[in-house]
Amino acid sequence: MVHALDEIRRTLKTNGILIDLRPVESNWLVEVSSSAGCQLAGRLNDMPTGLKDDEAAFKAMREVESRGWYIKEKEEEFAFFYYWDTPSEMKEFMETEWEDFEKLEEDVFQKTKSLWAIANADARVRVRVKMLITSWVMSL
Repeated sequence: MVHALDEIRRTLKTNGILIDLRPVESNWLVEVSSSAGCQLAGRLNDMPTGLKDDEAAFKAMREVESRGWYIKEKEEEFAFFYYWDTPSEMKEFMETEWEDFEKLEEDVFQKTKSLWAIANADARVRVRVKMLITSWVMSL
């Protein structure tokens, strides 16, 4: 990652801005949302691969900051939501797209199904993903 950040630095002009936008593992929330409100079904379990990826990204940014390549300008966290019409669609997506990063435990899946079944007809399931956005200014 440090090599890639060096290549980005090579192409940015002085005082150019690098935007670091990425999800951060944090046992994301599983919720059932409808016009009646939102109910928590549980949390996903972070998998080792996702945790290692997070640490590698944070480590790379600390490294390039210590080298004086970039100066952190601003950093914020915000929620990003993935929505599905049914709990089964959510589970299928996670098993194919997030299998190395997040795990949906059976008890959380069962609770999600129960909450969804008794919710209003407009109910959808969602995962609240913790996102990080940081702006970095390239230094001289």
